[in-house]
Amino acid sequence: MTRKINNSYTLGQSNAPTDGGDMLKTRGDGTLVWEGVADTTFVPFHFHNASVSGYSSGGRPSGYSDVIQKYSFVSDADATDVANLTVARELMGGSSSTTHGYAAGGKVSSYYNIIDKFSFSVGSNATNVGDLTVSRYRTAGQSSTDNGYTSGGWDGSASNIIEKYSFSADGNSTDVGDLSNAAGRSQSAGQSSSTYGYNSAGYDGTDNLNIIDKFSFSSDGNATDVGDMTTADLWGAAGNSSSTHGYSSGGGGYDNRINKFTFASDASATHVGYLNYSAYLIAGSSSSTHGYSAGGYGPVGGSAGNVNFIDKFSFASDGNATDVGDLFETTRYAAGHQY
Repeated sequence: MTRKINNSYTLGQSNAPTDGGDMLKTRGDGTLVWEGVADTTFVPFHFHNASVSGYSSGGRPSGYSDVIQKYSFVSDADATDVANLTVARELMGGSSSTTHGYAAGGKVSSYYNIIDKFSFSVGSNATNVGDLTVSRYRTAGQSSTDNGYTSGGWDGSASNIIEKYSFSADGNSTDVGDLSNAAGRSQSAGQSSSTYGYNSAGYDGTDNLNIIDKFSFSSDGNATDVGDMTTADLWGAAGNSSSTHGYSSGGGGYDNRINKFTFASDASATHVGYLNYSAYLIAGSSSSTHGYSAGGYGPVGGSAGNVNFIDKFSFASDGNATDVGDLFETTRYAAGHQY
């Protein structure tokens, strides 16, 4: 499927009559230009141009789930059941290429090292295409143009491993670096710019953390601590990404805050709005214009339980989220993806 990215052109459209280029590209600063226009900072298409659908895969409705749910970015609506993971499980790291969603790791009674892959356009069930270096869950997922990443997690204790797997060829992941704190962290939120992966907040097995870590997509290596979240109690939040900012929505003990930090410079996050509901263990996805938070665990009818809300908030202006639909399967601990 071809995706519109502005009112006139589509990604991959050739021979634009007025621009003289052959292919629409995305610059490092997120602006769109045609190939052939003088510029040295082109980067390939990235999920920041996602405009079709968000996804929530797996999780725990009551038992463990293998359901892949899909909801529209084009119009506000409820999610539908479109496919299944290879194994029902929770707490995977979610990543997205331009054509497929990936769910890495996870847990049922034991930890998994599975990397599942499913098509955005076909709607077929996922296939197992590789393994993580270590079986673990509670990982954060990040996406570059070429690779999916998992960072942190839990393998019996908090992990600080950053792993990378290819989108172009199915295969196992490789250990490419470490997070900044030696003790590691789990249940962090993952964000992605066009050049860096980010891992925010989390739990190291003893303390909640407010760290924002950043690691390069262009060269393998360790992450650096580049800022702080507004509070240390944001573990289990949804991770969202615009072309210019990373976001964390919900988290902790039934939090509903939306935090935002810039990709342009290393800096701490600011509080910019609230979700329509309070929860943690949320699946996050990102269109080109909005962040989405789906499901989680929070107060429902006076007691704690799974929630089925799909919330949406604008990237263009700071503010509160709105409830735009419901999940097909009310769940927490799911992975998020976007197309």
